[in-house]
Amino acid sequence: MRRVIESIREMNDLGREIASALGGGDVLALCGDLGAGKTHLCKAIVSGLGSPDIVTSPTFTLLHEYRSGRLPVSHFDFYRAEGAGEILALGWDEYLDRGDVLLVEWADKFPELFPAHTRWFRLEVDGAERRLVTMEASQ
Repeated sequence: MRRVIESIREMNDLGREIASALGGGDVLALCGDLGAGKTHLCKAIVSGLGSPDIVTSPTFTLLHEYRSGRLPVSHFDFYRAEGAGEILALGWDEYLDRGDVLLVEWADKFPELFPAHTRWFRLEVDGAERRLVTMEASQ
């Protein structure tokens, strides 16, 4: 899947579309440069799951949890993580086992941590407002 996103509204639509197909235990890995739209897509997915929570990037805390939607969401950001051990120390394996939807920004820093069923998304800047979103094969 490759989608050209021309506006915030279109990113929200994509997030709702992705959310409608999610089930417990799904893992989404989001990759792309700063400003590519990873956090905005996460906001749209959480909203699409029916959560009224305000979604922010967990850059400094590594993890935010959202429990009020159709499915619980654990939202990780690996940007500041120094190594895979730091992610494992957060209880990564337990999160994989508990049935949450996992949304992970900067997932390509530690691809070895992800299960085979992970859905990988590459987000790219293609102009001031335009983004390219590609669902990629497993890493």
